Amino acid sequence: MTLDLIKIRHDLHQIPEIGLEEFETQTYLLEQIAKITASKNFVEQRTWKTGILVFVKGTAPEKTIGWRTDIDGLPVVEDTDLDFASQHAGRMHACGHDIHMTIALGLLEKLVVSQPKNNLLFLFQPAEENLAGGKLMYEDDAFGDWKPDEFYGLHVRPDLKVCDIATNTSTLFAGTCEVLITFKGIGGHAAFPHHANDALVAAAYFVTQVQTIISRSVDPIEGAVVTFGSMHAGTTNNVIAETAELHGTIRTLTQDMNLLTQKRLKTIAEGVAASFDMEVEIKLIQGGYLPVENDPSLAKDFMRFFDQETEANLIDILPAMTGEDFGYLLHQIPGVMFWLGVDSPYPLHHPKMSPREEVLPFAVDTIARFLAYRAN
Repeated sequence: MTLDLIKIRHDLHQIPEIGLEEFETQTYLLEQIAKITASKNFVEQRTWKTGILVFVKGTAPEKTIGWRTDIDGLPVVEDTDLDFASQHAGRMHACGHDIHMTIALGLLEKLVVSQPKNNLLFLFQPAEENLAGGKLMYEDDAFGDWKPDEFYGLHVRPDLKVCDIATNTSTLFAGTCEVLITFKGIGGHAAFPHHANDALVAAAYFVTQVQTIISRSVDPIEGAVVTFGSMHAGTTNNVIAETAELHGTIRTLTQDMNLLTQKRLKTIAEGVAASFDMEVEIKLIQGGYLPVENDPSLAKDFMRFFDQETEANLIDILPAMTGEDFGYLLHQIPGVMFWLGVDSPYPLHHPKMSPREEVLPFAVDTIARFLAYRAN
């Protein structure tokens, strides 16, 4: 059996689902895994909610090598005009997880042709985008005695070319913290502001002041990001808003800097509320999105391998402020995450993001050689 990688990618692209709702995706993956592992008595599998774990038992195992793919989609309305566009309204694989899953299936197929010396674990992980599914699985002991000794994973990157593989020996992605803030004032008539307490004004003042965290509290060599992408206040033009709700994100390359930024943000929000004589509710949700920190020794070995891989173009790349819940798993288990170039003119999470499919056979062939090298 040889997988039709293009067809699998098309099939998966049409059925994107939000985290822990990937029921159709799980069914499809289980069907493909069953075909790949039929008659392979050294392969076992188990499920965890909508996730799947496939364990390949080695002939003389001394360690377990893990490969992780995420399987969820995003609440994005697709605008690609592809023949295989999403069939799920308001859902899209705009982050390339359809590519990730297809590669994982291709790797599994190649690596069960013959039984390896060491164990392999393939993790098809749900809820990367919204609920830190990797953290949920780890905390629920979903791995059990299959827990890897080293873990690997990739993420597609639109601004890199096909055949580009990019990583580093330290921090690759930022740690994130979700921020929810509600200023609570007193509503009233626009003509009588002295009888009200305008939450919208307080929130606007906060948004401008909170940027001083970056300019005056953060070491400029380290860097951080504080972004509020959503603000909701008021109902119409002549009614003073009683509440103002802000939804944002903090992104930093170290956990210490993330905690400092959280502390300063909380202090400023409370100070603004006090200055406007109103209440404020602050929710800081760390979740499982810790910085993605590559293990230096494993990353050096990974980079050495791909530097010698004639088909690949290895790039030693700077960190990015993107977040990934694989960071949580890498805080528990040493491993490496890397970027895989897919050469799309549109960025991640864009409704037109469409990776070049030439990446599929390249990724499967080259990464399979790396995993075989680590497992034998």
